[in-house]
Amino acid sequence: MRTILFIISAVIFLNPHVLLGQTRLEGKIYDATGADKSGLPGASVVWAGTTVGTAANAAGYFNIKRVKNSDRLVISFVGYRTDTVSVSSDEDYLEHPLYRQNEMSEVVIVGRTPGQFVSRIDPTMMVNITATELCRAACCNLSESFETNASVDVNFADAATGAKQIQLLGLAGTYTQILAENIPLVYGLNTAYGLNFVPGPWMESIQVSKGTSSVRNGYESVAGQINVEYKKPRESEKFYLNGFISDAGRTELNANSSLIINNRLSTMLMVHGELQDNNGDHNKDGFRDEPDIRQYNLFNRWDYMTERFTFRTGIKVLGEERIGGQFSYQPDAENSRPNSFGIDINTGRIEGFSKIGGVFGDDGSLSIGWIQNAARHRQESRFGLKSYDGTQRTYYSNLLLQWNPGLGKHMFDLGASYKYDLYDENLDMLSFGREESVPGLYAQYTYTDSARMTLLAGIRTDFHNLYGTLVTPRVHLRYVINPVFTLRASAGKGFRASNVLAENSFLLASSRRMVIAGDLDMEEAWNTGLSLIASIPYGTRILSLTGEAYHTSFLNQVITDMDADLREVRFYNLDGKSYSNVIQLEASSTLFEGFDLLAAWRWNDVKMTIDGVLREKPLLSRYRGLVTASWLTRLRKWQFDYTLQLNGPGRIPSTSENPEEYRREDAFGAYTVMNAQVTRYFRKWNIYAGSENLINFMQEDPIIASEDPFGGFFDAGLIWGPVHGRKIYAGFRIILDRETE
Repeated sequence: MRTILFIISAVIFLNPHVLLGQTRLEGKIYDATGADKSGLPGASVVWAGTTVGTAANAAGYFNIKRVKNSDRLVISFVGYRTDTVSVSSDEDYLEHPLYRQNEMSEVVIVGRTPGQFVSRIDPTMMVNITATELCRAACCNLSESFETNASVDVNFADAATGAKQIQLLGLAGTYTQILAENIPLVYGLNTAYGLNFVPGPWMESIQVSKGTSSVRNGYESVAGQINVEYKKPRESEKFYLNGFISDAGRTELNANSSLIINNRLSTMLMVHGELQDNNGDHNKDGFRDEPDIRQYNLFNRWDYMTERFTFRTGIKVLGEERIGGQFSYQPDAENSRPNSFGIDINTGRIEGFSKIGGVFGDDGSLSIGWIQNAARHRQESRFGLKSYDGTQRTYYSNLLLQWNPGLGKHMFDLGASYKYDLYDENLDMLSFGREESVPGLYAQYTYTDSARMTLLAGIRTDFHNLYGTLVTPRVHLRYVINPVFTLRASAGKGFRASNVLAENSFLLASSRRMVIAGDLDMEEAWNTGLSLIASIPYGTRILSLTGEAYHTSFLNQVITDMDADLREVRFYNLDGKSYSNVIQLEASSTLFEGFDLLAAWRWNDVKMTIDGVLREKPLLSRYRGLVTASWLTRLRKWQFDYTLQLNGPGRIPSTSENPEEYRREDAFGAYTVMNAQVTRYFRKWNIYAGSENLINFMQEDPIIASEDPFGGFFDAGLIWGPVHGRKIYAGFRIILDRETE
């Protein structure tokens, strides 16, 4: 922590540009059609003929150093006409409007929007994954949206249920706060399979923030935050249809349609249907490689918007049945369960939300927003002879006031939140009920020195009915050293209430007995991070280089212990050290017209005290390499995408006490996974085909004692690699935009 503060201080106070000062131009870029001169956050301002530029802050204000060889500014913003403005030498402030690009003649598109990029103005290290990136792979749901992302790993949690887990900063996905439009999404009973409940074609973008995030969204973020933005009726297609089929027996159909009723009211309907009839048994163990799935998912949303008022509401309904286990298990057949190991999981979920927001004051400097969400989640499941049923009822409210006096450098956020969860869980004949009620207050201050520096500091206090008062401080800094280098630093605390049964229900696909300590405390950790981004011009291109380092240290953690006893999985409070150190390097560039290349490397040093010994976290690769290449041909007719993932070795909990035939190695080696996809574009539709796991790498014998699933050695939970072989898939997309009417 002291090292990070020293570096920040050195950069700010010892940088000669800060000490000596420079002749600069300040100003504001705003929307010409707005009556209140609404600023355009992130608008680009560049001196013509140079690489000296900046981006407007959240209110549209910018501050740029003058150059000797140019007196013209090139001002641009996505969706608006680009302007070039002459600036006299004695001018020190400029306000300039941009007009929307409403009318366009037919043009030939050679470039494309970036697939993923780091926000230039956000003080947090936020990676934006756009719809362009989501289409580069078979993105059927949220769990499959990170194949080309260097920071987020997604793996199967076991070899039988199809549950998936993400890893961020070397930590399990439960330490990453997952939101949908700033509403908590994947937690509690929704943890094990919730990543599969967000269809890819519904998503407009994904924001991945590393380290502790803003205090506005709660205290839960420890490793980071993932926020999903769904499509909005006014910005999305008039009609969209996506079909998908794979040789693994998976068929999907996704559609959305939007209707603009008038200049204020609009609505949208999104539907998703999925059928997976899996016949795959590549390892010949008698178990389905992936479960059979039947899922329907509906989402209807309404937007009402004026110049100063926004109201959004919607409802989502989901139903899913997944059948796993041995092929001999048939849920409708009499006497199938006692003679065959079957997994039968039925999930029903309904939720509704509302968002109300308004802008007040003559200059629009005051805004108030209120988010509400209510959900009911029900899961009924069977794992062989074990049963697990649970119901979770949730209510979430977040009231936010934001004040930016004079739309200047200082911005204040004040808010109050309330989160309520009622759990009713049953494991076989045992009942586990729990009620969590958490009111909270928070305050956040943002200082923006034009586009050069942003400092965000926040603190929140929550009053948990089970764990008492929780105080969460967080601070983030973004500092532009010069037009090439941008530094970010962060430090903060995160808390998390563990939901052991719900989060680990997939471990019931094992003969291990779950042993849960009765005094589990709130998990608590500090996270500090530092990143340096370089945008280096060469010719007409930009080479982007990123270096990041994060350290997470747990004050308390609920340990999942699969080492102490092969017949048990134990959950207890940390007694000793637990930490994660992650270093990541990344480089990306457009090498030539239409061809993007990204290469990344990440080291994971993650250890925790398990059974009294400081051990390496099991089933986690020590390093990961990623190479992605994407080529969009001229005239945008063909696109070729390729992804190479190199996963390093790691530790496996010891199985030495098993009989010899049921033993596994205590470590796994490095392995490679390759994916590829080809897309052919037409005017209003496109078709695509590809393959996952091209070289057909699979973890050998992922299920221990698969021939005796009711015996004492059966274990499907020691998973570190792919459990399915090569997949071939194809699909189509039909896109009818409003402009084509």
